[in-house]
Amino acid sequence: MEHIHVIGGGLAGLTAAITAAESGARVTLYESHRTLGGRARTAEGPYRANEGPHALYRGGPHHTWLARRELLGPVLPVPPLEGLRFRFRRSGAARRTPPVALLRLARRSARTAPVDGSFLDWATGQVGEEGARAAANFAAAALFHHDPGGLSARFVQERLVRLTSLPPEARYPAGGWGRLVERLAGHARAIGVTVETAARVDTRTLGELSRTGPVVVATSLDAARTLLDDASLTWESGRTVLVDLAVRTRRGDAFVVSDLDAPGWLERFTAQDPGLAPAGEQLLQGQFPIGPDARRAEGTARAEELLDLGFPGWRERTTWRSEALADGRTGAVDRPGTTWRDRPSVVRGDGIFLAGDQVAAPGLLSEVSFTSGIEAALLAVKAAGRRPGSGVDLNRT
Repeated sequence: MEHIHVIGGGLAGLTAAITAAESGARVTLYESHRTLGGRARTAEGPYRANEGPHALYRGGPHHTWLARRELLGPVLPVPPLEGLRFRFRRSGAARRTPPVALLRLARRSARTAPVDGSFLDWATGQVGEEGARAAANFAAAALFHHDPGGLSARFVQERLVRLTSLPPEARYPAGGWGRLVERLAGHARAIGVTVETAARVDTRTLGELSRTGPVVVATSLDAARTLLDDASLTWESGRTVLVDLAVRTRRGDAFVVSDLDAPGWLERFTAQDPGLAPAGEQLLQGQFPIGPDARRAEGTARAEELLDLGFPGWRERTTWRSEALADGRTGAVDRPGTTWRDRPSVVRGDGIFLAGDQVAAPGLLSEVSFTSGIEAALLAVKAAGRRPGSGVDLNRT
């Protein structure tokens, strides 16, 4: 079989490389940075913050894929008692319970929500406008978008149902997502994948690689658009202020503060994984979507409002803080009238295949990267088997 090249060493690229190698292909993975992981990187200690708040969802296809290969590793559920420390910002105040209308809406099957209508319009018809807005803002935890109510009703409802499932679907890789990346990379190398870091691929290099076998481009959509010189590679994503900080431990702090007045979410990650921060300290990570013309300070201000509600005295207790703006780096969102099938196709022609979290593949957040990585790799393997002189015809195997 011919050589298969994978460009990008994030979740999509590592999944694609492993899938292709397991199919018998000779695989090389190229990563432009010195370390693998993409947006699944975790900072080195003492504060092991992910690049934005991350969680695996147990109902997703990648959970099973990882477990079958013994790559899932130790994953941590939400501690049961922490559910009592969930707080909701409603009308500017911290509440212990969400609106009944939100809970009623979360019980609706996603299949009942239309693709063509906006979530706010559909949900208002179900539970009234106040409950609909609260539900939209709550769902932003899995959307990273400043206007979740304006997105496709089906798209948002699918995520609302999974976010509110009991027991919670969220699982957290012990030690941060960097540990998961290490297991993926180690497995890839063990089954024969050649991994080259600090190896940037440009348009000229891409042409040279494609002459020796299929190529899976597993980069961000913006990077793929430039690399492939394909203006059609666009899809809407979010613009989100990421706020990470460590505070000295105080009994009674919230576990999660969910903003129902505006999109926003703040979570104490050391509740399930104390090793993410030094003893006596807690690591908090949050995301606060802002509009295309808004300044980062708007998201920061909303973060501090949630901190005031859930973590009294946090300013005096802060030992470390970091902020970033993630623009177009938080996965695809679908407007009314569109689904994941309308996003840029995995198949780009001439032996080029696309993977990542903004392409035509199903799933929630990182699940899109996993599913597209698997699909792109299998298509690349099939294409390699059909190439003249490859010595393998996968249609006969």
